[in-house]
Amino acid sequence: MEKFIDNLSPMDLMRSEKMSLVQLIIPVESAHRAVSYLGELGLLQFRDLNAEKSPFQRTFVNQVKRCGEMSRKLRFFKDQIIKAGLLSSIHPVVEPDVELEELEMQLAEHEHELIEMNSNSEKLRQTYNELLEFKMVLLKAGSFLVSNNNQAVAEERELSENVYSSDRYVEASSLLEQQMRTADQSGLRFISGIIFQSKALRFERMLFRATRGNMLFNQEPAGEEIMDPLSAEMVKKTVFVVFFSGEQARTKILKICEAFGANCYPVPEDFSKQRQITREILSRLSELETTLDAGIRHQNKALTSIGYHLTQWMSMIRREKAVYDTLNMLNFDVTKKCLVGEGWCPVFAKAKVQEALQRATFDSNSQVGSIFHVMDAVESPPTYFRTNHFTNAYQEIVDAYGIARYQEANPAVYTVVTFPFLFAVMFGDWGHGICLLLGAVVLIARESRLSTQKLGSFMEMLFGGRYVLLLMSLFSIYCGLIYNEFFSVPFHIFGGSAYKCRDATCSDAHSAGLIKFRDPYPFGVDPSWRGSRSELPFLNSLKMKMSILLGVAQMNLGIILSYFNARFFHSSLDTRYQFVPQLIFLNSLFGYLSLLIIIKWCTGSQADLYHVMIYMFLSPTDDLGENELFWGQRPLQIVLLLLALVAIPWMLFPKPFILKKLHSERFQGRNYGMLVSSEFDPDVEPDSAREQS
Repeated sequence: MEKFIDNLSPMDLMRSEKMSLVQLIIPVESAHRAVSYLGELGLLQFRDLNAEKSPFQRTFVNQVKRCGEMSRKLRFFKDQIIKAGLLSSIHPVVEPDVELEELEMQLAEHEHELIEMNSNSEKLRQTYNELLEFKMVLLKAGSFLVSNNNQAVAEERELSENVYSSDRYVEASSLLEQQMRTADQSGLRFISGIIFQSKALRFERMLFRATRGNMLFNQEPAGEEIMDPLSAEMVKKTVFVVFFSGEQARTKILKICEAFGANCYPVPEDFSKQRQITREILSRLSELETTLDAGIRHQNKALTSIGYHLTQWMSMIRREKAVYDTLNMLNFDVTKKCLVGEGWCPVFAKAKVQEALQRATFDSNSQVGSIFHVMDAVESPPTYFRTNHFTNAYQEIVDAYGIARYQEANPAVYTVVTFPFLFAVMFGDWGHGICLLLGAVVLIARESRLSTQKLGSFMEMLFGGRYVLLLMSLFSIYCGLIYNEFFSVPFHIFGGSAYKCRDATCSDAHSAGLIKFRDPYPFGVDPSWRGSRSELPFLNSLKMKMSILLGVAQMNLGIILSYFNARFFHSSLDTRYQFVPQLIFLNSLFGYLSLLIIIKWCTGSQADLYHVMIYMFLSPTDDLGENELFWGQRPLQIVLLLLALVAIPWMLFPKPFILKKLHSERFQGRNYGMLVSSEFDPDVEPDSAREQS
């Protein structure tokens, strides 16, 4: 609601729009529509008249909570759709908006249905996993057990790999195997189960330590992955069988299994019973697979139906929440049954705001219209620059550094040219510029389609700056032609070089032996400079001096803008003690340096500008000698140096003292008396405690 949008009426690019403080008195029955229409218009910024109240003390807090709850449900639906992998296959549809109460009921029904389906699916999946693990335990553990007439286990297989290398463990395991082969049936027991493959090694160590080696541990990979119900990922598991003797050992082993998350399943010793249980499990697994597939199809169908409307519902909820947040900024008059609001409005938009209020009154069938009138403002209005698709990105770049004061000159107007051009001075390569141009053209050509899609953070930034990229690419091509660089390779674009070899012994890669035989290269840098011995000194000097010229021009532009601001606000103080000394100081030093650079380029002089600028401060009266570029340079330098020295105190000291003096004169003659309350002295008038002036 607080963001102004583009407007097609004529705009003043140089300065921010004139603003008015307006008051709105809106009947309760049309308040929602009025705020909604004003939000679509985007030309009114409301002030918070309930700043002293907490969010829970405001009038429409319940509606905001309801919107927040519905937003939570929509996020839940989106997560479920993404989890099911249906987001890319769902194309949103646009339908008329439904009422908030009706939408709330629909969302509650969908949420209840999805939660119930998820709960049932989770239970079925857990049962399926348990049966699948039981089947694996029966198949793998059966190879460890050989039953014969209810006799004790007569055959065991040793561990495939002994993880404990100590002799004590080997001797204990061998002794236990001998005891188990000769033990009575009543003295030998076993526990079978399944555990995560990553925990099997630690699990075996813990069992060995807890039973002091009085056990035999057999394990084998399950052979297929099982879905973990907690992480919903496929994991590898290992089937194990632990042989032991005694009830105490059984208790310890069961506790360790519980601690490691191992699932234990009873495996009968009789081979026929194992086969019978396996057949029953396979039958139940087949039924559960059919049920799970049907449940997934039903859930996907429900999620697809929700996905068609998800984007529209999310947009509607965001809009409704913004409306109620704005209504909470208005004062609610219970006696008159109306809402009173204040806000800043551009002068040109008054008629549009009144039209939106009238339309809201008509659409809500209200018997009383909204009242709109302009108020006198004491505080400074907010700054509002109208933008369009082209200028919006440049305005955001300027606002990132600082927002201009109300009615100040707008730097974004000049940034439209200076920002992409300064980038091109650095980037200058017409090969890279063409690539950048193609990308910008694609973004602009698909503007209508991309503006309605949700883009990532990086693509959204590129799309927002598509016109910035366009000018960057065009200026980069221009500067690249000047630098004669195509992917850092020089080309004879505008004719042959002005230099040629003196004889057949000179090389094309070096400047030695090259002589100038015709006029300079018609446009840009001569390609013969590339690869020459003086390439870096020449190009670096060219680019550095050109950067100085552009930087000084940019700083002068900023100072000139400050003059127009001072003139607009009728501030002669800023003109005399800020604009004039800043302009003198800048151009006495850096402006003079820019002049020397231009003269050196035009005359072809070999003067050392570093030497000139350094000795301008150290020895201003010395003879310049070979560094003299024009007649009268030495006295001019002395005058410019004196002007720069005078401009420093002129710029820093007068303005603060003058402002202090004006402030003192404004409050001269005002004093403060003691506050005396009439509660304690009835003879004292209340007005006597006020400020005397």
